[in-house]
Amino acid sequence: MRIIMLGAPGAGKGTQAIKIAEKYAISHISTGDIFRANIKNETELGQKAKTYIDQGLLVPDELVVDLVVDRVNKADCENGYVLDGFPRTIPQAEALDEALAKRDEAIDYAINVEVPDENIVRRMSGRRACVECGATYHVVYAPTKKENVCDTCQGTLMLRDDDKPETVQKRLNVYHEQTQPLINYYTTKGNLVEVDGTMDIEDVFGKIVEVLGE
Repeated sequence: MRIIMLGAPGAGKGTQAIKIAEKYAISHISTGDIFRANIKNETELGQKAKTYIDQGLLVPDELVVDLVVDRVNKADCENGYVLDGFPRTIPQAEALDEALAKRDEAIDYAINVEVPDENIVRRMSGRRACVECGATYHVVYAPTKKENVCDTCQGTLMLRDDDKPETVQKRLNVYHEQTQPLINYYTTKGNLVEVDGTMDIEDVFGKIVEVLGE
């Protein structure tokens, strides 16, 4: 079973990807993890990626696809995988399909975790991080016992720049411009699954399982 997770930043697709991987005993693959592993192990692809990252540049689509395809060729992906954070653009999706077709494979499901922008802004702007140990909380969903004090180390909590409403909205704008077209792409392919991400985490997962099967 080969699955792609779609959804805006903060929609909860990463959480669902992990749950899917655990239930179906398939690999959870995040592009961030692929980059870090290849750079750490100083692979040829990792060194190429590092030259772009060190300059603050985006890694070109061709190289990202090479890294992902290299990863899904590993033995732990024989039973399938769930891709989290890739593809982000139509050219990446097309390149992935082309690479898989050469192996007589294809993506089985593209699962879109749908959450309205205003919900995401509210979710993310409620997150707080400890300045000392990095533990994360949420003022509504996972509050600390004492306001603005970390439960773990008693450090002070802060709202990270990434979670400020104006920053979140900018990230959402980029998502809608670059990644939203993927929804149309996979709809045309006939393998898109839409899931209401505003529900409780377990209810969202339940809907996904209904589609994928027990």
